[in-house]
Formats: sequence, structure tokens, C-alpha cells
Amino acid sequence: MAEPVGVPPPRVSPEHEPVLAELARDFLRERRAERRWRNLFRLFWLTLAALLVYSLWMQGRHVTPSATPHTALIEVRGEIAADTEASAELLLAALKDAFNDDAAQAIVLRINSPGGSPVQAGIVYDEIKRLKKLHDKPVYAVVEEVCASGAYYIAAAADEIFVDKASVVGSIGVLMDGFGFTGLMDKLGIERRLLTAGENKGMLDPFSPLPPKQRAYAQAMLDQIHQQFIAVVREGRGKRLKETPDTFSGLFWNGEQAVQLGLADRYGNLDFVAREVVKAEDIIDYTPKDNVAERLAKRFGASIGAGAVRALKEMAPIR
Repeated sequence: MAEPVGVPPPRVSPEHEPVLAELARDFLRERRAERRWRNLFRLFWLTLAALLVYSLWMQGRHVTPSATPHTALIEVRGEIAADTEASAELLLAALKDAFNDDAAQAIVLRINSPGGSPVQAGIVYDEIKRLKKLHDKPVYAVVEEVCASGAYYIAAAADEIFVDKASVVGSIGVLMDGFGFTGLMDKLGIERRLLTAGENKGMLDPFSPLPPKQRAYAQAMLDQIHQQFIAVVREGRGKRLKETPDTFSGLFWNGEQAVQLGLADRYGNLDFVAREVVKAEDIIDYTPKDNVAERLAKRFGASIGAGAVRALKEMAPIR
């Protein structure tokens, strides 16, 4: 039986061995260099990602300290409510930072808000009064487009209120809004099945009739909160306030009328107040803002807890 014929491996002549050895060394050097560069790039991107996360987390949370005398600015924008940029939590943090800064000559609240929660506004109002007494620093409110309802509640704590002639000011009142669907349900033949333990537990349910007793109770509560609002405005404005039958009716006025009624003091914007009133033209913004990481965390938390708070959201809000 014939034996298979094998192909002998190629032989390297002695004169080629140094060349092959050098090629092998070059190949190994290139592979090591590639690994080093790959690791450097990974480290670079990891560092960049860490810096990005850190900057997103710290964004808007701290004010760069300044030894130069300046005007401290705090923005009150949008709805005054929990988990907004005009929440009491954020505004209180800004107020404390501004009052504690010895270089801040005065605090200016630049307001552009239709109002919101009387609870949140009341917390901010009380903290402004406390910090003013503690630090003996003036507080000025500068109104841009709107300073209404809860926003005016906060502005009443200021030593002076500055407006534009066309600003909207006032709306000193309280409301609770919602919908009632009982008539529509009757027409459609829909029966509401609501079981409660406690005769008033289903109060303000939009699919149930509103009994006179519950209506009277809700109205009495609104009237009491309204009186609290009125007391705050009277305390803050003092003898400057020229009361009329409409002052606390929920009406609002333009800036020119507000000055005439004593709801505001004079015309002026932020730069005017810093330059002419505070005498410190440099303006530093102390307004803390939710950073991106916090917004994502809140959104994630809100999605998890949506089922738990749905019943509370269906209740009529007070503003």
C-alpha cells in the first residue's frame, strides 16, 4: 500500500532569519501600541463621561462666590408649585444663599408668574420676612409681564415693588376649579358607583353631585385662605395700599393702575433697580434650577408613583 507523500515545511535560509525576527518584533510593537492607544481612548471617554455626569448633576446648584458688592437676583418664573422652577424648595435655597452672602447688597425677585399654590407662596413669603429680619437686607420685587395671585403673595414681602406700565398685577383671590359630569352621566345612563367610609370622603368627586353642605364647607375654606392672603397684602403694603371694593375681589390691573392703587411703588426694571436703588450694578443670579439628572430622576420617580398619586391629582386644586 502506497504511503502518502507529505509536503515538507518551507525552510528559512539562515540569511533571512534576522529579517523575520525584526518583522516579528515590529509586529509585536505595533500591537502593543494599538493596545495602549485603545486604552487611552477608553480612559479619555470614561473621563469625559464622568465630567459630563458631574456637570449635569451640579448644574445650577451653586453660585460662584464674589467678594465684589453686587445685587443678588432670584427668578420667580412660571407656576408656583412643588416640583417646578418656582417651588418653595428651590426659592428658599436661593434666598438663603443670597442673604448669607455678605457681598450681596440686596435681593431682587424678578417675577413673571401667574401664581399657583398658596401654600408654596406662603412658605416663601414667611422665609423672606424671617431672613430680612435676620440679615437686615432689603428685598425688591421687579415685575415683568405678570405678577398675579400667589406671585403677588410673594411680592408683598418685598420692601418695594417695581413694575412696567403694562405689567399685569393683582388677582388677590383664591379659587378651586374642577368639572361636574353628573348631568351628562344621567343623559347617557351611566351610574356612578362610589363607596366611601366617611360621609365626606368622596367630596369634590367630579362624577357625584355636590351637596350644599359640602359646597358650603369648601367655600368657607376658600374664604379663610382668602383672608390669609388679604392679611399678607395689608401687612406687606401697609399705608401705601389704597383699598377699594375691588382690591381683594380677584381683579387684576396693569402696572400704571397698580402704582395708583398702591399695589406697586414705581416703574423700573432689574438694571434700573440694581443701578439706581441698590447702587450695585453687578448682578449675580442665585436662582437654583433642576439639573438634568434631577429632572430625569423626578420623571422616573413620577412614572413609578403615578398610580399612587392619581387619586390626589383628581381633586380640585386650590390656587
